[in-house]
Amino acid sequence: MNNDLKHAYGNAAIWSIALPMIISTVSVPLLGLVDTAVLGHLDSPVYLAAVAVGATVFNVAFMTLNFLRMGTTGIAAQAFGAGEPQPVLSSLVQPLVIALLLAAVLLALQVPILSLALLLLQPDSVVSPYVSEYFSIRIWSAPAMLCNLVMVGWLLGMQNARATLAVYLLVNVSNMVLSVILVWGFGLDVRGVATGTLVAEYAGTLLALWHVLRELRLHGVDYSRQLSSTALTEVSRYMRLLRVNSSLFVRSLALMFVFAFITARGARLGADVLAINAVLLNFLYFFSYATDGLANAAEALTGKAVGRQNREGLRLAVRNTLRWTAGFTVVFALVYLLAGPVIIDLLTGIDRVRSGAREYLPWIVALPLVSAWCFLYDGVYVGMTRTREMMLVMAGSVLGVFLPVWFVLQASGYGNHALWAALIAFMAVRSAGMHLWCRSLVDVVAKV
Repeated sequence: MNNDLKHAYGNAAIWSIALPMIISTVSVPLLGLVDTAVLGHLDSPVYLAAVAVGATVFNVAFMTLNFLRMGTTGIAAQAFGAGEPQPVLSSLVQPLVIALLLAAVLLALQVPILSLALLLLQPDSVVSPYVSEYFSIRIWSAPAMLCNLVMVGWLLGMQNARATLAVYLLVNVSNMVLSVILVWGFGLDVRGVATGTLVAEYAGTLLALWHVLRELRLHGVDYSRQLSSTALTEVSRYMRLLRVNSSLFVRSLALMFVFAFITARGARLGADVLAINAVLLNFLYFFSYATDGLANAAEALTGKAVGRQNREGLRLAVRNTLRWTAGFTVVFALVYLLAGPVIIDLLTGIDRVRSGAREYLPWIVALPLVSAWCFLYDGVYVGMTRTREMMLVMAGSVLGVFLPVWFVLQASGYGNHALWAALIAFMAVRSAGMHLWCRSLVDVVAKV
């Protein structure tokens, strides 16, 4: 094998991106644990409930807008591979313009957004005022949050995962520290958690901007001269960006529907089933956090190969990331098989939830085996900016597999097992569909 290809798309290149991104994702659940612990030790549970409701609103909003990160990574990686300064700059500036416009919309519509959220989530009347306090502070982090998504995605596309790690760690660690200080030190309850998030996001923006400017200089981009009206107004590049991001947006909505459906149908089966499913879904989340790093590496490396029109490099990037994903799959399946009951006991102390969750362990062991591939291929398709195909596979798997499998099995009396069987079938077909389509895309995409 060509040594240049091994260096550019081999194991060292993969782990130079994957490892920092795995560490970054680990800091996300830690932040949630700290916020829970900080508010959980106050004199009333209403503070914890209020932040749980408020955070749900922002999680849905920002997860829906995560296409800003994913779409930027693929386009930036291709610009990096092509090695042309103007596309490199445009791949940063134009998503930032869109991010700021979306942030302005969120700020302008904050009152109706809050009203709709309270209507849909229906928190207790004692909790609602605190939800409003939390929301009214944190909503002002929208410009920073959305710009951070773009800049982190751009840095990843430029193969600089260490900078993204630095930004994530600064945001999450400073958020943790500020929450403790403002809540326990100054008695600001939900206002302290919201203010901590607000300050941390803007601190992350400053650090991300510093890394971005440094990266531009390293690649010979004189942004003071090349940041012309063309970079801001070139319609063809905006249209490409909108095509990529609109498909990612629909894809994200379809995926959110699946998990919302599982939660809603579980709730109809009773509080115990709802709690059991909440515990079991953590197994999927743990696994997705681990494989996200490899998916991020796939985004960056496949995008670079497409930008260089290097079909062999593209194949090598896909093949090598698939091999590492296979290793993760086997490890997680074995861990869930052998230590599943112990993990369940750590996640809940309620005996009937523990015993009920153990009944579903075979589904949990199967999850890594069928879901790993679609997680990895998400990164491959983003790197190739083939998000339309990604969206079609997702929508087809939801409408053609998930819902029909659930409908048939629940009508046959399988209850909650119908939901888990439908989830497994959905993941399996989505993985197979993305794999089969990718094989034909690789033959043509490096020419685009």
